[in-house]
Amino acid sequence: MSDTNSQESERRSGLRTIRKVAPYLWPEDLAWVKRRVVLAMAALLFSKLVAVGTPFFYKAAVDMLSGEGQTDAAWMLGLGAIGVTVAYGVARLMSVGMQQLRDALFAAVGQRALRMLALETFEHIHALSLRYHITRKTGGLSRIIERGVKGVEFLLRFLLFSIGPLIVELALIGIVLAVVFDVRYLAVVVATIALYTWFTFKVTEWRVKIRREMNEQDTDANQKAIDSLLNFETVKYFGAETREAERYDGAMARYVDAALKTSYSLAFLNFGQSLLITAGLVTVMVMAAMGVQNGTLTVGDFVMVNAYMIQITMPLNFLGTVYREIRQSLVDMGEMFDLLEQPPEVTDKPDAKALKVNGGEVVLDDIVFGYDAARPILKGVTIEVPAGQTVAIVGPSGSGKSTIGRLLFRFYDVGGGSLKIDGQDVRDVTQESLHTAIGVVPQDTVLFNDTIRYNIAYGGADATFDDIVAAAKAAKIHDFIESLPDGYETAVGERGLKLSGGEKQRVGIARTLLKNPPILLLDEATSALDTETEAEIQTELQAMGKGRTVITIAHRLSTIAHADRIVVLEKGEIVEEGTHSELLAREGRYSALWARQASGEEDEAGGLGLVKTGEAAEGTTGILPGDGKRRWSPGN
Repeated sequence: MSDTNSQESERRSGLRTIRKVAPYLWPEDLAWVKRRVVLAMAALLFSKLVAVGTPFFYKAAVDMLSGEGQTDAAWMLGLGAIGVTVAYGVARLMSVGMQQLRDALFAAVGQRALRMLALETFEHIHALSLRYHITRKTGGLSRIIERGVKGVEFLLRFLLFSIGPLIVELALIGIVLAVVFDVRYLAVVVATIALYTWFTFKVTEWRVKIRREMNEQDTDANQKAIDSLLNFETVKYFGAETREAERYDGAMARYVDAALKTSYSLAFLNFGQSLLITAGLVTVMVMAAMGVQNGTLTVGDFVMVNAYMIQITMPLNFLGTVYREIRQSLVDMGEMFDLLEQPPEVTDKPDAKALKVNGGEVVLDDIVFGYDAARPILKGVTIEVPAGQTVAIVGPSGSGKSTIGRLLFRFYDVGGGSLKIDGQDVRDVTQESLHTAIGVVPQDTVLFNDTIRYNIAYGGADATFDDIVAAAKAAKIHDFIESLPDGYETAVGERGLKLSGGEKQRVGIARTLLKNPPILLLDEATSALDTETEAEIQTELQAMGKGRTVITIAHRLSTIAHADRIVVLEKGEIVEEGTHSELLAREGRYSALWARQASGEEDEAGGLGLVKTGEAAEGTTGILPGDGKRRWSPGN
């Protein structure tokens, strides 16, 4: 029952893929695509007609040379044996030439479709929610996209050039055999084609399951490799090179097993196809040989029958290959369209307008939110950030600090309450305008594997080099860049690993300055740095916040003592708020945290501690070895 359901699901997936790809052959607004398709079809039809007529030249040449067919060759416009042979060569050349012209005409159509689908997939992945990207496997995702996009052009060729033209060619050859020779020849050909097609489809269906398993193992191995390389330093820290190699080799071993099954099944398929084709060919040739012996056929007829049977084997072999590739393309593209049908969690309303920032006031009004509905993170949080002021949010890990930053940027939508900027609910404005208005300096700035210039310029698409230099100077990194041999053209390496933490943060500050946003979110922007570097960068961050609305999510309380107001969160609720001096005077939760950090003690009872643990991985509970006590719960 499950196999039946699986086959039905595959069939629906295949039909869905064909429906989605077919419009690329005939787009309503692109006349040049339609012209190329029509011309390609015309070239294809002409090549088929020439191909079916070519064996007649071959027969005439043989009959002339054997002295059996002088009369039959009269229709060849009086050409002699040499002339007919040349005509045969020209016909073959024309057939091949028309096929190549067809491919040349269609190439632009296929490549356009490939580009459009690749772009659509790329844009869709960026539109998916943070929740999706937290759980994705980058290596596996890249493989799905790569295989799916590569299948686009092949599938379009199949839709246009394969089944229909193949049926036309086989039908024309069948008619010639029935009319020129005997209906028995047609019967043998039809039986051969039927058996060949049945065998090919049956074995290919079996092979598709094996191929799917091979794809899964290939995706798994690639994911493990990329995951290991992205965590290169962690692998080194724990001396896990051998462990990672064994893990990768295990995945590759499973891939090799599946690949061997694929190769063995392909050998079986090819041999079976050859057996059926050869049996049909020999049967027809024996019939023709008997006709030559009893005088009803000429040697030219014998040769022509052979030519037609060989001509039939070519499209039949093509059918086998095409069907195998079609099934694989449908599987590969099905995975890609599954990805395209993954709905974005956060979308713009149909009537969403651009955010208009007048002063930059941010108001969180009775916010309720949880990554998992059963486990709320924020429980009725209300925070007002007046325009141009700095509000710091502090609290123990898991209290919901970073979650507020994600809600502000609208990585997620609130479950209750509202989040407004200058009186506009962030759910009612476009995400593009919202993202433009907010600048973020995260705890760990991740850079593109490009130059320093490119990474700073990422803050402003139209920025000039002078703008980039001005931003770098403001971030106090210009002198460092100038000291490098390649200056602003220095490559920073993957994720910016060629730079120190402080240098990366300064590049991050520079590109945010270049963006020049009215609202600034500092999400643990210095907690990953040493104390001296942190003190230096704090100066730049404070200068950066002048004239802007700033929300600071802080780990080290010393970095937010200057804030206009400090909000203390605990278990998703506000327990205290006020200025630094006011909170110290109350001798409450903030005062206790301040005293603990000042003395350098670690908060064993779930306070801030000295190490920041992320809030991104949802529903994960960490257990430290030894006492078995729960220490952190990311996502809270």
